[in-house]
Amino acid sequence: MRKEYDFSRGKRGAVLHLPPGKTRITIRIDDDILEWFRRQVHEAGGGSYQTLMNKALRNFIESQDRFLEDTLRRVLREELPRYGRKSAAGLIRR
Repeated sequence: MRKEYDFSRGKRGAVLHLPPGKTRITIRIDDDILEWFRRQVHEAGGGSYQTLMNKALRNFIESQDRFLEDTLRRVLREELPRYGRKSAAGLIRR
């Protein structure tokens, strides 16, 4: 290494800063799963397989939230009439 390089003000760590709300992690993914995401991006004409994986995970989480909401609504519709509260506080729409 040359003596003219001055690293006295250098900093350790990532060269590129992550956007707010993003965290860099290392995970192990099955080869076939990773290849599927990469293939999807390639067939779409480019992009980032990591962004596609993030979107797939977000869609899964949101579908779980909707599933819980739908379940709660069904239980309320089934149970409220049993207690004689068919229209209490406008909970049941007609």
